[in-house]
Amino acid sequence: MAKGITQEQVDTAADTLLQAGERPTVERIRAFLGTGSPNTVTRMLEVWWQGLGARFTAQQVRMALPEAPTAVADLAGQLWEQALIAAQAQAQTDLADIRAALDAERTDLQNAQQAASAAETAAAAAAETASQAQALAEARLAESQRLIDQQATQLADLGRQRDALAEQVTALDQAANSLRDRLQVQETAAAAERDNWTQHVRTVEDRAHAEVDRAREETKAMRREREAADREHAGAQKTWRQALDTANAAAAEARREAAREQARAQALEQQLAKLADLPATLEATLSRARTSRTRPAKPGAAPRRATSKAKPG
Repeated sequence: MAKGITQEQVDTAADTLLQAGERPTVERIRAFLGTGSPNTVTRMLEVWWQGLGARFTAQQVRMALPEAPTAVADLAGQLWEQALIAAQAQAQTDLADIRAALDAERTDLQNAQQAASAAETAAAAAAETASQAQALAEARLAESQRLIDQQATQLADLGRQRDALAEQVTALDQAANSLRDRLQVQETAAAAERDNWTQHVRTVEDRAHAEVDRAREETKAMRREREAADREHAGAQKTWRQALDTANAAAAEARREAAREQARAQALEQQLAKLADLPATLEATLSRARTSRTRPAKPGAAPRRATSKAKPG
């Protein structure tokens, strides 16, 4: 229980709010008192609601009028019962709101506890990671020191190798000087031999230039002959191409003429086929005419005119 908050103070604050027409709630009582923990005020407010009916009943007894008519007393009792029922319903509603607020605060407290636990776990993990990083750094430092010592040993070996190489370089310089002297002698001999070869090559080049000039003249003559042959060949090809074009045109005209002649021949054959049936048709017509003229007429019958129809030619 918070210091300075009593049940009597909470009851007085709730009665004052109720008389002022306001519903007593945890926040309003805390605001009225200016202090108080929500949990403490909630428990005390529940006690106030539980004793509200008894206090109203006692007040009813104190305010009863013995000389009042029965009907008035009954009506006042009914009103008082309705007020008690309404007050109890309001108290149940307020208690439900208070419980909901408590549940929400409890949920927030659980979430805060879970967050604190997660933060603690994360801090422990971070500490473990830092410890591992420190161990790794120490191992790397030891490895770096080992590499430094190894490199110092290698540096000393390289110094000894450098001294040995310096001695070898001195010996090689002496050998190089000796080789340089021998090379100079050989270069002098080679220069003399090169001069001899140069003179020989110049003589050979002069002969080669003469041969090249002669070959060039022969090549020019052959080129002129080839150009003349090419021109002659081109003229012959042009003549042959013109002749071929003329022959192709004549052949095309001949094919067209043959097609026309074939069409005329087919038309004549059709006409001849029609004329081939004409003698037979005429013969049949004449035969029927002769028969009609030689047949005797029946007595009393009028003579019948012989008619003949010839097939169209």
